Amino acid sequence: MAHHFVLGLDVGSSMIKAVVAESERDGSFVLRGAFTKRSRGMRRGVVVDMEDTTSAISAVFADVRKISKAALDNVWVNVDGADVRAQVSKGIVAVARANSEIYKDDIDRARQASEAINLPSNRMILHTITREFIVDGTPDIRDPLGMIGSRLEVQSLVIDAFAPSVRNLLKCIELSGGSVGGLVFNPLASARSVLSKQQRELGVLVVDIGFGTTGLALYEEDKLLHTMVFPVGAGHVTNDLAIALKVPVEVAEKIKVSYGYSTSRDVPSKETVDLSKVDETTKGTPSRRFISEIIESRLVEIFELVNNELRLLGKAGRLPAGVVLAGGGAKLPGIADLAKSELKLSSQIGFADLGLLHTNDPKIIHYAESPDFASVLGLVLSSYGSKGGLLQSSGTRFLKRLLRNFLP
Repeated sequence: MAHHFVLGLDVGSSMIKAVVAESERDGSFVLRGAFTKRSRGMRRGVVVDMEDTTSAISAVFADVRKISKAALDNVWVNVDGADVRAQVSKGIVAVARANSEIYKDDIDRARQASEAINLPSNRMILHTITREFIVDGTPDIRDPLGMIGSRLEVQSLVIDAFAPSVRNLLKCIELSGGSVGGLVFNPLASARSVLSKQQRELGVLVVDIGFGTTGLALYEEDKLLHTMVFPVGAGHVTNDLAIALKVPVEVAEKIKVSYGYSTSRDVPSKETVDLSKVDETTKGTPSRRFISEIIESRLVEIFELVNNELRLLGKAGRLPAGVVLAGGGAKLPGIADLAKSELKLSSQIGFADLGLLHTNDPKIIHYAESPDFASVLGLVLSSYGSKGGLLQSSGTRFLKRLLRNFLP
């Protein structure tokens, strides 16, 4: 790799998470530092106040500099927001050589042909992810290099984003003193850290529940079939509690974290919560079941959106490896049981695979073992390349063009 250090940067609507890692020759990483700071200027994964966002990122970078200034030269950042879209595209080329052997340049030309889609001028390609190659009509070929054929096709999933939103985020990072090395769509970053190859082969759905958005990434036969983001997340649960209990949002967040449960039927009906113990200025003793009913209602809505998407794809209740929940919303107690009930699929909380992420620091281990760090650790792993078939093309060429054309 060109850089020995990498900084994974998850700029969320509520929190900014960062991980400093040092790469090893075998593709593993030594985690040198992990940080969280309150986010500002972001809403539903999009920059809405550049000054506030730049200030928040600068505060994170100040901590990063204490560990490695070099990491700021290789920042891998997530792209979120409901305006990101995915579409299937095909590229077809004739094999160039007279002996009909397929070389790397043939594969590159086919992939580039699949990127030739009609996009408005205000959109940019984030990823071109290869699903399969087809050689002379023979489908489902993983790697055609060295094969014999006269016609090479590739089926790709092209993921594009609203370019001004991406440029605004990049500019905030640049103004804070960082240099972006790569962009990764947020659900794919989470999938990179929490899924095994066996899960991707069998069929699995990652549901990343952030503060302002919920992202999906669906895999089967080790192929990315679909990915998208809904503009609703765990922050909406907090807002619902604030309205129903007539308390400030900050107090509602504390109530959610301390007393919340995702399935109201599992909470004793007579158990109450003294709100004055959460905040001295707040009065009231609502039942804990009432609090859980509010939480459950919003989560059911989120899972209904997920299930509707699965129905459109013909995959509702038909994923052998089930659902893996990630993001800060996955920390709500009982959410895996609720997901299992609503989606009719096996469900589990997703934790980053620490097989390629090493550290002896208990504080970093604590962060790494939390589902809300799935995305930022996935960014670190994505910086190594296309290992595991998740990000076979990370759009670096488009990123360099973007930086050259739009940043000073």
